[in-house]
Amino acid sequence: MESKSEQHLQTSEHRSIVRVDDTVRRPAGWWTPAVQTLLAHLRDVGFPYAPRPGGIDRQGREVVSYIPGESGAIGWYRIHSEQGLRRFATLLREYHEAVRDFRPSPDLEWALRSSDPHEVVCHNDFGPWNLVYDGDAPVGILDWDFAAPGPCRNDIAYALEYAVPFRDDITARSWHHFAEVPNRGARLEVFADAYGLTSTEELVDDVIDRQRLSIVHVEELAERGLEPQATWVHDGTLDESRRLVAWAEENRGLFT
Repeated sequence: MESKSEQHLQTSEHRSIVRVDDTVRRPAGWWTPAVQTLLAHLRDVGFPYAPRPGGIDRQGREVVSYIPGESGAIGWYRIHSEQGLRRFATLLREYHEAVRDFRPSPDLEWALRSSDPHEVVCHNDFGPWNLVYDGDAPVGILDWDFAAPGPCRNDIAYALEYAVPFRDDITARSWHHFAEVPNRGARLEVFADAYGLTSTEELVDDVIDRQRLSIVHVEELAERGLEPQATWVHDGTLDESRRLVAWAEENRGLFT
């Protein structure tokens, strides 16, 4: 019998995420069977940073194990230092290694469509806000809803956009909480080295391409009625996303 004790972890007009004992209950979607299969693979190969799958509860919610620690906005501060940035990149590489041999059934439906070759199942939302920390050490990865097959570079570029960051000076200090304007080129090099890339060539182009792909993803999810993506399409949020692409293109010199 399910516990009646629920602790709200995240509540908005679009979704509610609650903790029940040592589990987390999340809104399920068409992608949930695929994500549960992915999490089962990660459990079976001993990858310690992913929640364990628990199926669907009586209320139709996805069930995963609870990962104790700090998450959310604290993640920005944890990747400011070179050591923190290296841990961030290394964790992404370890995930890709854990999932490299995973070959999901073609019948599974993921949240996002991809025409790129299937290299791995990308997390597709690997940002510092989605990591769980114990002190300075990452101990978990959250929010697997947008996982989908694709090339590793999709995850790498997405992570770089926020870790470098590909934002102007004011945003880097206000939203990303850097005490000083970061050396973006140096941070890109550190991330690439920690991940194990042999070259940083084309990484800036990869990030800009990934920014454009994020816009496509929002539009596709909005077409299927998913929120908040449907609202973003109508309230001008994607206009800001396009401005970010333009800014990155105009300021390429900052990243080399």
